Amino acid sequence: MNFHRKVVSPTFPLQVFRFSKRPFKSFKFPGESLHESTSPSLIHGIHVFHCPDEVGIVAKLSECIASRGGNILNADVFVPENKNVFYSRSEFVFHPAKWPRIQMDEDFLKLSRMFKAMNSVIRVPDLDPRHKIAILASKQDHCLVDLLHGWQDGRLPIQITSVISNDDRAPNTHVIRFLERHGIPYHYLRTTPTDKREKEILDLVQDTDFIVLARYMQILSGNFLKDYGKDIINIHHGLLPSFKGGHPAKQAFNAGVKLIGATSHFVTEELDAGPIIEQMVERVSHRDNLQSFVQKSMDLEKQCLSKAIKSYCELRVLPYEQNKTVVF
Repeated sequence: MNFHRKVVSPTFPLQVFRFSKRPFKSFKFPGESLHESTSPSLIHGIHVFHCPDEVGIVAKLSECIASRGGNILNADVFVPENKNVFYSRSEFVFHPAKWPRIQMDEDFLKLSRMFKAMNSVIRVPDLDPRHKIAILASKQDHCLVDLLHGWQDGRLPIQITSVISNDDRAPNTHVIRFLERHGIPYHYLRTTPTDKREKEILDLVQDTDFIVLARYMQILSGNFLKDYGKDIINIHHGLLPSFKGGHPAKQAFNAGVKLIGATSHFVTEELDAGPIIEQMVERVSHRDNLQSFVQKSMDLEKQCLSKAIKSYCELRVLPYEQNKTVVF
């Protein structure tokens, strides 16, 4: 499955995996402010690496960055026990005049060839474009509204190209006013049991880096997933699989559960069984009524989806084995 969009650099015969380019103004590293971590001449870079394990990979990655005057701020490494595979994610600062982006691509390409990497992705937030996404939503607004506000205030490094819905929102609703004010197209595509409008959706999302399902209450077919060919991130309540069918929150409430949750995952042909990106839980008790119970569940869904998208855009999510993820 295509966890990250991979673009082949026309400059080199082998693959250089890169995200597209646009400014990422709000990026900072954990525990520090932008003013503390950068000088006017230094900018941030991120590199993730996935290859067969062998001695010396960390040393070569460090040498590559240091040889161009870069400085590693932090690095995460994961080598699963009894498996010949290596994962890393490095955050570093560098001077763009001393290490031009084209040279950076070439340097990391050499490492990819040296270690026969399955995945080598570079991102320079100050130079690269934000990820272009389409949001698919149904009648419930809570996740959609949270994503719109997260984009507006800079919490999420994304560019929203369109909102597509099978719910016909009235012209004067909060969502429609927001979208019109910011020039984001809204497409109402009425679905039926026999027509999910997938061809029209595909036409609308061709120029995106990935899709987000913000409580989109339709199942995308295997043909749609293959034709789109890029990642789709979904959110659902963490009550599955115990409470299936209609009104799962009410089912869980009536059952007297003490923990509720939300799960964000990649979409695969197997329903709600794609690799998990993020999960969150919240305690509930006998003091909760159905209204507070549902509100807590909706709050979890918003937080979980937002965090999953942020992690994905910051190159923290890597495929692991058949149906798992490494999340740095």
